[in-house]
Amino acid sequence: MSASLHLGTAAGNHRALVVAALLATYMQAVNISIPNAAVLHIQGGLSMTDDEIGWVFTSYIAASAIVMPMMHWLAASYGRKAVFQVSIAIFTVALMLDTLATTPLQFVAARIVQGAASGTLAPLSMAILLDELPPLRHGRIGMVWSVTSLLGILSGPGIGGWLSEYHGWHSIFYISVPMAAFIFLTMGFCLSEKKFAKGPPFDFFGLVTFSMGIAGLQMLLDRGERMEWFASPEIWVEAMVSALGFYLYIVHVLTRQEHFLNKALFKDRNFGLSTIIFFAFGFVLLPTLALTSPMLEELLGYPADTAGYITIPRGVALIGALLLTWRAPTRIDNRLLLIVGMALVVYGNWRMLGYSPLMDGWPIVVAGALQGAGLGMMMPALTREAFGTLDPKFRTEGTVLFNLSRLYGSTIGVAIVQIYFFKNTQSMHLALASHLRPYGAVAHATGVLSGRALAMVNERVTGQAAIIAVIGQFKILMIAMLIVSPLALLLRKPRPGN
Repeated sequence: MSASLHLGTAAGNHRALVVAALLATYMQAVNISIPNAAVLHIQGGLSMTDDEIGWVFTSYIAASAIVMPMMHWLAASYGRKAVFQVSIAIFTVALMLDTLATTPLQFVAARIVQGAASGTLAPLSMAILLDELPPLRHGRIGMVWSVTSLLGILSGPGIGGWLSEYHGWHSIFYISVPMAAFIFLTMGFCLSEKKFAKGPPFDFFGLVTFSMGIAGLQMLLDRGERMEWFASPEIWVEAMVSALGFYLYIVHVLTRQEHFLNKALFKDRNFGLSTIIFFAFGFVLLPTLALTSPMLEELLGYPADTAGYITIPRGVALIGALLLTWRAPTRIDNRLLLIVGMALVVYGNWRMLGYSPLMDGWPIVVAGALQGAGLGMMMPALTREAFGTLDPKFRTEGTVLFNLSRLYGSTIGVAIVQIYFFKNTQSMHLALASHLRPYGAVAHATGVLSGRALAMVNERVTGQAAIIAVIGQFKILMIAMLIVSPLALLLRKPRPGN
């Protein structure tokens, strides 16, 4: 009787851990994009300027990317359970800080803390799943974990839009608190403590210098437009910090045998090329969301919940294509699937160039679904190409770098489209306004344009300029994918059995 009770308890703990690990993966991913359809509410509540909106996303992702490589060292030093629970506790505190923020700086600082805490959650969740499940199920759980992570990113705008429209923007963070509490308690009661096997000493110098380079570049891109680029001493400082960080990291790589992101990874052609393409994947994935929801709300007048719903077909197409590609027969060459996926992404972005202020939601649904299907085909095909020829002893480090490339692609992509959006809006406003004349039809009808009439004309011109600028950003995303597309032809077919 006691033996059967023990087995039942063990089975219950096992199921609870699997659920909690997947829920943690979803939670950290959904918090990347959940503010997307709520940006107007957040902007109004915190008096954020338009050029500060991108920081809502880039601060979270960049902080997560900096902490993620430390996960193995932290778990080996302090134990996976301790690290996981501390991360969840800090994440929950950051959620509360998000809701208490009254200025843009406070909000961005809270997002940085939240992102840093999330950096260990996804990789630790995957490690726990691999420990809890038998080796025969590792391939399937890897697919489920990837789908859960993407589902979080893609469902965020829909959830955030509905919550912010009917319950206020603070509710988009409150919703994660019960999830965090469940995960914390489940891990506390069901997860046994275990320290990862210690590897070589962690290369903190390499991580710090690489992070300096990335963080400096991110700050330069985020702040450049507001500070008038190199007319500002701040931008010079950020540029020098970035250049110094990358310089020290390159020297470090060339002069040390063991270091953060082993240079042996780049000797594998498939892995190197796939990592570059995966950067472009991230460059397209999140910036499309960052552009679409504000376009729907600000320029086309959709409420936040509808703006979120319109992005759902893109997510459904992405997840569906990912699952189908993952289960594709092995006789189908991954390179062919990758090329088809990239073609769909390019075609989807090309259709976005036809967006108009007169359109309804269907062109956005169709273009988003096409792009989503292409991204869904790319992800499993790229993963197989990247790791199919890589020496197994480098797979742990390779996984870190591969995922970092997507995160950095997303955060750099959001910053770049924000820069060009505001620059192009200003230039298009000047171009359109230059064609207005005081002797136009409106002036003949009313005599002299009143201040109110001038404001209405200016608003209309600004809206037209912003639509043109948004379309220009979709063109940038299309060009980015076109640039990396030829790299697919240089990939080799993975070895059988990998």
